[in-house]
Amino acid sequence: MGVYTRTVAVSLFVSFLLFFTVFSQRNDGTFRVGLKKLKLDPNNRLATRFGSKQEEALRSFLPSYNNNLGSDSGDADIVPLKNYLDAQYYGEIAIGTPPQKFTVIFDTGSSNLWVPSGKCFFSLSCFFHAKFKSSRSSTYKKSGKRAAIHYGSGSISGFFSYDAVTVGDLVVKDQEFIEATSEPGLTFLVAKFDGLLGLGFQEIAVGNATPVWYNMLKQGLIERPVFSFWLNRDPKSEEGGEIVFGGVDPKHFKGEHTYVPVTQRGYWQFDMGEVLIAGESTGYCGSGCSAIADSGTSLLAGPTAVIAMINKAIGASGVVSQQCKTVVDQYGQTILDLLLAETQPKKICSQIGLCAFDGTHGVSMGIESVVDKENTRSSSGLRDAGCPACEMAVVWIQSQLRQNMTQERIVNYINEICERMPSPNGESAVDCSQLSKMPTVSFTIGGKVFDLAPEEYVLKIGEGPVAQCISGFTALDIPPPRGPLWILGDVFMGKYHTVFDFGNEQVGFAEAV
Repeated sequence: MGVYTRTVAVSLFVSFLLFFTVFSQRNDGTFRVGLKKLKLDPNNRLATRFGSKQEEALRSFLPSYNNNLGSDSGDADIVPLKNYLDAQYYGEIAIGTPPQKFTVIFDTGSSNLWVPSGKCFFSLSCFFHAKFKSSRSSTYKKSGKRAAIHYGSGSISGFFSYDAVTVGDLVVKDQEFIEATSEPGLTFLVAKFDGLLGLGFQEIAVGNATPVWYNMLKQGLIERPVFSFWLNRDPKSEEGGEIVFGGVDPKHFKGEHTYVPVTQRGYWQFDMGEVLIAGESTGYCGSGCSAIADSGTSLLAGPTAVIAMINKAIGASGVVSQQCKTVVDQYGQTILDLLLAETQPKKICSQIGLCAFDGTHGVSMGIESVVDKENTRSSSGLRDAGCPACEMAVVWIQSQLRQNMTQERIVNYINEICERMPSPNGESAVDCSQLSKMPTVSFTIGGKVFDLAPEEYVLKIGEGPVAQCISGFTALDIPPPRGPLWILGDVFMGKYHTVFDFGNEQVGFAEAV
């Protein structure tokens, strides 16, 4: 979960998932926790997702900011992860002396460690989660500095403290962390985790706090500056996954990792190439996009224009955008004619008067801008609201022209795709019985194509007639120059074992096993 960007949204009445934990010590010095889990109630639904508020928060706060990892994890520290409905992966840490245990999300999209404080008296969620009690720790040190972390649909606030933090076998001394005294709303109330442990760069740490990962290296607790994630997507498996500090576990991937350099410190951000649906280019990232590998985001988030195309291809039901349909009805043929006349695509919407700027507005204004929330009928209001819809239509028509579709088919296609605009809440339902007919969705990273099959990008809850299926794709729009931006969350990282190479500032992906 990114420190500025995301929060976990859940349906009401989520029942608790019980785990039986088995501790084991390996003779290579690593520490593992074996997990078993009870079968989930298919009536319970949970998905981390971006909504319109989350998008706004990310737009506001996103910073404008030799491979030799070893072949085994013999000298690494291994922390097991629990898997809740393929939507939350979390593990156990401890704070203080003697240790007080907490479950946290290991989040590569943020950089702070926070847990509920024993001084949290007025937030209901604090009464349902473990709380840190400083008076019970002999190694506690007071900081007194106030802290607040803003998420898309709320925030947490509290104060900084110092204490020993235990992660697996490792004990990090004098670690700065946040004791949360306020956790408003339902978000944290029903979450399966107590807090977050950020694994991003210090550049995005609130209060410029030194991340736990940095202190592991500074204190000589691990030799190699690398950590890796394996997220188990097998619903029948008792293992939730594993994070390895200081190396990789060769049992959890096959082949070689494809590495790409970090392009901007803060998040684990890198350049990404074209996005394909059933092997066909969407045309959106032909000149390049940015992406973030984020273990704290359950779904895979991307620009609305492409997510709408994916939704149509997989039959996901979202929210009809009346503004989208209005723009297509009034200007669809004009856009098509201009593209056929080889007009520069980025200038089309300004030429027909829907965008105020010449090619600098970017499709990534977002679904919230597509709908004229205030119902203003002024020409400027129509122009401002219609601009992103127009730019999306340009992308969609371009993709159809590349496939040599007829003009009639193209107009019908963009009308149909308006019906598949992603839900503002980020969650789109799909028909479980149609999984075998859905296309492969692919992402180009480091010149290699990484495929996601339907069973890998759809969250399926339950079996048989009571099964529910949720699309693993959700819309997130970040305008240029920082966007377009893709968030490759657990949907992607579940298929591909991910290495975060801090020493060489690169991210690597290989097929997980």
